[in-house]
Amino acid sequence: MAEFLETHALTKTYRAGAARVAALCGVSLAVREGEFVAIQGASGSGKSTLLNLLGGLDQPTCGDILFDGSSIMPFNKTELARYRRHSVGMIFQNFNLIPTMTAGENVNLALAFGGFSRAGRNRRAQELLGRVGLAARVTHKPSELSGGEQQRVAIARALANGPRLLLADEPTGNLDSTRALELLELLREMIEREALTVLMVTHARELAASFADRLITMKDGRVISDSG
Repeated sequence: MAEFLETHALTKTYRAGAARVAALCGVSLAVREGEFVAIQGASGSGKSTLLNLLGGLDQPTCGDILFDGSSIMPFNKTELARYRRHSVGMIFQNFNLIPTMTAGENVNLALAFGGFSRAGRNRRAQELLGRVGLAARVTHKPSELSGGEQQRVAIARALANGPRLLLADEPTGNLDSTRALELLELLREMIEREALTVLMVTHARELAASFADRLITMKDGRVISDSG
C-alpha cells in the first residue's frame, strides 16, 4: 500500500480577542492507501481541526497537506471545491441530513454536483443505499429512520461521487453500542469493497482498536502516540 495522504508540520492557530490559540501544533503523519485510522483525544485536542484541514474545509496557518503525492496548498477555490467533491467524503456525528428529504433525495442531492443526469442520479442513489443495507428505505425521511440508519444514509451520501478518502468525525457519537458496532463493521467492509481510506475521530477507544489498523492519540494539538 502506498502512502497517499501526508501532513508536514501542520499548524492551525485562531485569534480569540487579542490572544492566539493553537489548535494544531506541527502535526506530521502519513497514511497509507486502504488504511483505517482512528484518531483519539480529549475535547480540544485538535482532532476535528485536523479532519477539517484534511477535508479542505479550512486552511492551515502553516505546514503542508499532500494527497496522492501532490500538495493541496496551492489549490485555488475551484480546485479545492473539486478536491472536496470528488476526492473526499465526510460524515459527522449529527448526520447532517435534510429532514424534509427522503433518504434517496439526500443522496441524490450530493450527486447533483457530479454531472449525473436525473435518471442516473436516481439509479446511483438507489445503488449506494443498497450497498449500506437500506434498499428498502429509499423513500423514508430521516424522522422515519433510526439513528443507525440515518448514519448509513450519511455514508451513502459521502460515497456519492466516488471519493478515495472518507473522513468521519465522531460517527458513532449518537449511536448505542450495538449500532456503533454495526457502523464500524460497515466502514471496515467499505474499505475492502470501495477501496477507501478512512480516518475516523472517535471516543469509542475499545471499538476503534478492534476495527482500525492504527490508533493515533492527540493532546493539545499534537500527536502523542501512533500505533502505526
